[in-house]
Amino acid sequence: MAGTDDTVADDDALFVLTAVLLTPAQFPSVLGDDYVAACAELGLEPYAEGYGLVLGQDSGGARWTVVVDDVSLVAVAIASWDCGMEYDLSPDDRSVVCALPGWPLALAVAAPGVPEPHDPLPDPDAGAEGPVPLTPPDTGTWGAPQRRLGADEIALQWSAWRDQIDDETAFGASGDTEPSDEAPPAQAGNAAADDSGPASGTGGGQHPGVRAALEAARAYVAAPPPPGRIRSAFAPGGARTLRVDGPGWSLVARTDDIAFLLLDEEPGEVMTVGRGPELPGLLKSLDELAVRPN
Repeated sequence: MAGTDDTVADDDALFVLTAVLLTPAQFPSVLGDDYVAACAELGLEPYAEGYGLVLGQDSGGARWTVVVDDVSLVAVAIASWDCGMEYDLSPDDRSVVCALPGWPLALAVAAPGVPEPHDPLPDPDAGAEGPVPLTPPDTGTWGAPQRRLGADEIALQWSAWRDQIDDETAFGASGDTEPSDEAPPAQAGNAAADDSGPASGTGGGQHPGVRAALEAARAYVAAPPPPGRIRSAFAPGGARTLRVDGPGWSLVARTDDIAFLLLDEEPGEVMTVGRGPELPGLLKSLDELAVRPN
């Protein structure tokens, strides 16, 4: 493999543009609700150690996603890039698990000196059995991938979303939450609800989808879901940011604060789950089950 600053030496050279981790604790949510589903989307075995996904172009400009089992190398590269440092990500050929045509994520960059990014031509030897090129989800429609991407954005921009919620809504009162004119991507909804929820019998004002999602999240405490359905990451003040997913719903929460829910059945809407009497305990229990980055 070759970095983007290198000259194409042969037809097998790959210009590396970026990389992401595919592990139980950290994987592209667009691929699935959990680590097992994400691996299945790429035709990979869900090994506990995980993988690194290296996205780049070959000398003809074709898009490729190279799967490697050297997770540590990819993690170091990502950490270096995040710090603004240069890092030549060149996995050893022995670490390459497979090369998949296309990219699962949308990239705004391209390798210099090669044709524009495009899907590689089908392998004539594979015929109809060849893999269909990976493609990022269509942002013009709403479905499970877009719902998970919306939850990712809320987790990244928590402060901006939290600033839209007043204390009355956040700490127990149920009511409407108006979207801010400065809202981040993924439109804020108007179905705020506290977590006095179905368990206490006083959650009649909640959206039915919110009640169903909270019930499903509570069920995880009794019967842990597949790895990656519950993920926990650092948050300021000793708190944790939780990302919890299930069929048709995604939850983003801070263990010391409120939660937001996105539903497949409500395109583009973001439901607010106030702190209430039960949410703190639920978030604590989910955090104890969560997979955390090393």
